[in-house]
Amino acid sequence: MSDPKKLSAATESKPRVPTIGVFATCDPRIDEDSRKRAVNIVEMTARVLAKSVILPDKTPVRVVFSPVLVDGEKQADIVAGQFKAEQVDVLVCAPDTWAFPQLGLISLLQQFPADTPINLTCGNSGPKPGVVFTHAACGAISQYGRLIHINVGTWPDTGLKPEMTPETAKALVDWAYAALTFKSLQGRRVVVFGHDSMGMETALAHVIPTRNTFGIEVTRLDMKLLSDMLHKRAFDAKELQALRGWIDEHIGKRLELRGKADSERFNQSLAMYLIVRDLMADLNAVGGGFMSQLEWGSDTRGIPLPVADVMESLFNSTFDHNGRKPPLPYATEADVQGLLTMLFFTYLTGGNPPLFMDFRKVWEPWEINKLAKKLKIPGLKGKTLWEKKGLVDGDNSGSASFDWAAKPGASVKKILSGVGMPLADSGYFPGLGNSVTFVSPAGIEGIAARLAYSSLSGMFSLVWDEATTVELPGKLSRAVCQTSTSTWPHTFVVPKYATMIEYKQFAPANHFHMTWGLEPSRVQYWMDLANVLSVTPWQARPGFIENVDRPTPLLFLLNGGENQAKMLRMKR
Repeated sequence: MSDPKKLSAATESKPRVPTIGVFATCDPRIDEDSRKRAVNIVEMTARVLAKSVILPDKTPVRVVFSPVLVDGEKQADIVAGQFKAEQVDVLVCAPDTWAFPQLGLISLLQQFPADTPINLTCGNSGPKPGVVFTHAACGAISQYGRLIHINVGTWPDTGLKPEMTPETAKALVDWAYAALTFKSLQGRRVVVFGHDSMGMETALAHVIPTRNTFGIEVTRLDMKLLSDMLHKRAFDAKELQALRGWIDEHIGKRLELRGKADSERFNQSLAMYLIVRDLMADLNAVGGGFMSQLEWGSDTRGIPLPVADVMESLFNSTFDHNGRKPPLPYATEADVQGLLTMLFFTYLTGGNPPLFMDFRKVWEPWEINKLAKKLKIPGLKGKTLWEKKGLVDGDNSGSASFDWAAKPGASVKKILSGVGMPLADSGYFPGLGNSVTFVSPAGIEGIAARLAYSSLSGMFSLVWDEATTVELPGKLSRAVCQTSTSTWPHTFVVPKYATMIEYKQFAPANHFHMTWGLEPSRVQYWMDLANVLSVTPWQARPGFIENVDRPTPLLFLLNGGENQAKMLRMKR
């Protein structure tokens, strides 16, 4: 009989940093030097992960490793106990020798939740073949329906302290980012102000599917709360003054104001950022969204209020008036599927800023070249990317991260030198306030994508392609911007494999999103773990691109292909 333990009467909560556990199975019959080598490989693998994987706020991920080699059931229980005590969320096994799958790895694995990500990374060695064990274990685990990823890489066959090659390390790190994105967002929440996003069914907060698929909660607050807090001036007046001074310093005359009333409305927009920031922090939120239209700023039956564009841009940026900060993905028009897309991509890149865009005008090659000819743009020879492929003019009144006004790595001063804040369109937004505008530079590469949901399958899909940004000659750029809404941010996006005809026919919604520095393999690993369908209906894209795509898991190959296997997993 024992006494219960009373826990502290805590008043603050802090999200737990996810933990990776690294270990190795082994053969109990091998020599001592081979066992020392196996332990050294475990430590080497742990160090590769510890120095390479970070959260969006630049916090290093916790990595623990065990020197206990898992020879059989007893050692499996010891290592599982160690990892549970350290609250391990993600498992990495780095075998260098043959082992017996059921006696060691499976006995350990069965002590963790079924959705725990597991990776086997090994060298392709002959003397004590960890690769043979890797294939045996992968087959054994896949046949009972559990997802496992393997990384058959390279490290020296001999020597007590081998080092994995950069290519092997990259594949492991890409998988680790996917695993940590999947696990670290479980149990977290996003906060969305307002109800349905302008009646856009493609942007609904599918609360139960989002909870079941991603483990993310959607906290919904009424926009009246924000209106009331603005009216009550529930913000720090001195901080508002500092934020406004920071904007005045960096934007200057590019902040369009006609007088005192416009200035006060702009201050209200800035106050919204401070109020919502504090609400989000109080709720430990990892992302958010704001409905705005129609009730907030457009419905003249009420009292239209200023637009939230600057607030949304600040959230999505890597800085504000207080200095550098992690981007907090934030969706205009309460577009929850857009928010989730940006949220996952921000975590997959360790904190790169997301871009929220309308899937606005698609310029096929013939059309953009026709306009260039009409404008008599000199020096064109049909060799630039946009001349050959066309482009999408991505722009939206809100949510564009300021970072996208310059190239990655630019200073805050450089970024904001390209940003303007014109008055909002009074026809659409009678509550006025100020928009954000810029044109993104060329050469920003990443993934452009959009999550979608279907009630037929109960599953989420990701429509995606690699993409890059392009610049147009000044006169042509202005003409393209004026074709849509010139006072909004513009990013000219060219997909790598999709043609413009394919792109405009297969878009799953009117919004799409891009994050720089993101590669296909990370996205694919994450889609595997989250059981999200991959949609790339582009004729020019091969089914597998070596050194770009992740290897298809054996579980998928044994069950009719990736999409079929994911649907079978959904039924389970």
